[in-house]
Amino acid sequence: MRILFFGDIVGSPGRRAIQENIGKIKQKYRPQIIVANGENAAGGRGITEKILKELMNLGIQVITMGNHTWDQKDVYQFIGNFPNLIRPANYPSGTPGKGYTIINFNTHKLAIINLQGRTFLPAIDCPFKKAEEILESVRKETSNILIDFHAEATSEKQAMGWFLDGKVSAVIGTHTHVQTADERILPKGTAYITDVGMVGPYDGILGMKKEEVIEKFITSMPQRFEVDKSGRWQLNAVIIDIDLASGKAKHIERIFLNQEKTIVDNLI
Repeated sequence: MRILFFGDIVGSPGRRAIQENIGKIKQKYRPQIIVANGENAAGGRGITEKILKELMNLGIQVITMGNHTWDQKDVYQFIGNFPNLIRPANYPSGTPGKGYTIINFNTHKLAIINLQGRTFLPAIDCPFKKAEEILESVRKETSNILIDFHAEATSEKQAMGWFLDGKVSAVIGTHTHVQTADERILPKGTAYITDVGMVGPYDGILGMKKEEVIEKFITSMPQRFEVDKSGRWQLNAVIIDIDLASGKAKHIERIFLNQEKTIVDNLI
């Protein structure tokens, strides 16, 4: 099973980068399942039903979320209508939506679980304990399991990777919008990367206009950050190959594209 996972999609530049490149990426890598983090897809803050449908129409089967899940207030009205839109599973009991989904691939299944870290992020339920709780149920259906761990601290992400090594197929970090170069297969067969990065503006700061972010650091005064729509785009993703017999990862590969380094270059 080959999975393509896109990093956090940020605003209209990120959606445009997906739209312009997803066909070429499919041509090169031939993924069977496509997943993306969409918590910043609507102007850098949450997701709308319209944008969700647009992304799914491009061939993305599962959309994961994070700490910006609730930024678009109408999300409460539709999150329960889309089984493959998942928010962090360790939000408290009774929160709208669900934290994982299981999709079919031929005669096999893949479980995708969304979790959120607690270091430097809002204090919600323990992601480690929630992972164990969900895995107890999910393993009855499939050993092919991918985790999107949406977290700030590198240490917390690494801890989750080691905690779940051999228990899941992959632990993929999201949230920081900066792709890390530490992709690997852990000793017991779990693919891991601290952060897959993002799909969005290349010349901003984490996708936002750099002038506003710099001003915030210099003055410590409140600033309203806006998505940088004026510059180049970047596209960060990973490809993961899973052995269907064992649920262990066989390969993980980073993808980094921008308007200078395109998939077309890689196809030549």
